[in-house]
Amino acid sequence: MTGAGVEDAERELVPRWFRRAVVVCAGLLVIGATVWVLGWIALQLALVTLSVATALLLAALLSPLARLLHRVLPAWLAAGLSVLFLVGAVASTGYLLEQRIRGQLENLASSLTASINSIRDWLVTGPLALRPEQVDEVRARLVDALRGAAPSGVTAANTVISVLSGLLIALFVLFFFLKDGTGMWRSVVAVGPAAHRERLEEAGLRGWETLSRYIRGVVVIAVADAVLIGIGLVVLGVPLALTLSLLVFLGAFVPLLGATLSGAVAVLVALVTRGPVVALLVLGVVLLVQNVEGNLLQPFVQSRAVKLHPVVILLAVTAGWVLFGVAGAVIAVPLVAVARSVTESLRSHGVTGDEEAGEPRSPA
Repeated sequence: MTGAGVEDAERELVPRWFRRAVVVCAGLLVIGATVWVLGWIALQLALVTLSVATALLLAALLSPLARLLHRVLPAWLAAGLSVLFLVGAVASTGYLLEQRIRGQLENLASSLTASINSIRDWLVTGPLALRPEQVDEVRARLVDALRGAAPSGVTAANTVISVLSGLLIALFVLFFFLKDGTGMWRSVVAVGPAAHRERLEEAGLRGWETLSRYIRGVVVIAVADAVLIGIGLVVLGVPLALTLSLLVFLGAFVPLLGATLSGAVAVLVALVTRGPVVALLVLGVVLLVQNVEGNLLQPFVQSRAVKLHPVVILLAVTAGWVLFGVAGAVIAVPLVAVARSVTESLRSHGVTGDEEAGEPRSPA
């Protein structure tokens, strides 16, 4: 019996399903090990990881502006002006908020003190009939716990330095993403095997389209939430309406959790400053806007960008928060959405029944 005949006989002894299972398990082990190593590296280089991820999100947001400017300007100037536009918009918004908050902090602090005293009086004279010493002891413990949770001066300084360093790195990387993004991706694709470069490039483009649609959709939804809730806060006379609207805008970038937390802060401020009736009205406004967002805006704006189950979104946001804090919660969902899009693209160009039968598959 020839060598080929022996090999065929040995294959017949091993079931085909078993051979496929071994191949699949081996592939999963390799993929799992690769993901684990990349995740470990990302955690060790958290500052770099978050800076590059932030630059990617901002590049997806600013790429239309950069392309528009590039029609009449050199690529480097178009990218630089786009970055300057972003910095100017953030700086001007921060200055405006600082000017408005400065004049209202004193009133807010006095309202908060009055609310705390009212709660104390209710606990003493209300149905609970607690002793004043008990209430004062609980309040002292809460104050001590808050002071203990606050970072020390050295820790706060290190955090500020890390954040500023990350922002500088992100802006630097953002400039080159806007200027040379296409060339950078082609350089990455050129490292791969020649037979798979076309499908790798297409998968990358599909992922970039998903990221772009996601970030622009989030911006549209965030603006709508901030404007509608801000109008409600202004009509109801809640202080710091502009600041709370900005908080709602930023909260929209953290799916599920962000809108809930920002809405809770708005209700709390209304409760402290205007009383329970206005707080309930603010709660109604927040719930109404979030229902409009969830039932109308999100399916219309992001239905094609993020095809993820709410449970997957919740787990992704939680994992991102645990690993990288607030920044991780922001980048978790777009990262999962891009990974899903890239995987679908690669799978659609993978092995088909024709290839298993020995017939080559024509390129898409």
